[in-house]
Amino acid sequence: MGPVRIDLHTHSTASDGTEVPGDVVAAAAAAGLDVVALTDHDTTAGWVEATDSARRHGIDLVLGTEVSARAHGISIHLLSYLQDPTALALTHELDRTAEARVGRARSIVELLAQDYPITWDDVVAQSRDAVVLGRPHIADALVERGVVPDRDAAFARLLRADGPYHVPHYAPAGVDAVRAIRAAGGVPVFAHPGADARGEIVPDDVFDALAEAGLAGLEVDHRDHSPAQRTRLTAIAQRLGLFVTGSSDYHGSGKANRLGENLTGPEVLAEIEDQGTTKVVRP
Repeated sequence: MGPVRIDLHTHSTASDGTEVPGDVVAAAAAAGLDVVALTDHDTTAGWVEATDSARRHGIDLVLGTEVSARAHGISIHLLSYLQDPTALALTHELDRTAEARVGRARSIVELLAQDYPITWDDVVAQSRDAVVLGRPHIADALVERGVVPDRDAAFARLLRADGPYHVPHYAPAGVDAVRAIRAAGGVPVFAHPGADARGEIVPDDVFDALAEAGLAGLEVDHRDHSPAQRTRLTAIAQRLGLFVTGSSDYHGSGKANRLGENLTGPEVLAEIEDQGTTKVVRP
């Protein structure tokens, strides 16, 4: 028996991945994972299909959501694991954020269309059956139009948070998002908090405030974290008594991230399940 292989961060077509939820789970099983989490942006729409697929393919499934938030004016993401999907405190925020994402996407397309051949219909066509439409679908439309070669290039050149086509959107304050996740019985983990190549990252005092509100862990092992950031984040987690996770942030063919490229320890998964309201889906 080898080590348990656990990947706690993936996306499907319910948000900005390129594979339907059932296929994400099937791909995780084929990649040799023992446990995978489905964590689409601001939605739980893929949970039922993912659950059915997990039982068919004999892989454990952690149900979750990647919740958009803000701190010090900076966009942050919080992974919520094993929450009650009907809890109003969280679903209200998810619905409000998802609606704001669509309005923001329309505004970005209007700006891009002044310089590039892209329309709103192009973006809708790329969103397929997504419940939450966002910048990755704009990136896919730009790829389809031949403006950029892939999603990563679209974000590096045109869709950066500090770029000329950036438009902000509503998201709850980080502390409020952590509290809403806890109120829903979820376990909040700060996703890729040191990904400084994506844009501005939050200062250390934000971690203290989030921890005081109920933050449980930090996603430390992530492809967008340099060795220096991993060292920094590990030290912050130790200081605040938070656990650390490792994940792929898999999006299917949309990004270079590969299933299982970073992993979480089984003792951390046990702690997540102990704190969460729902349980890991097991075949």
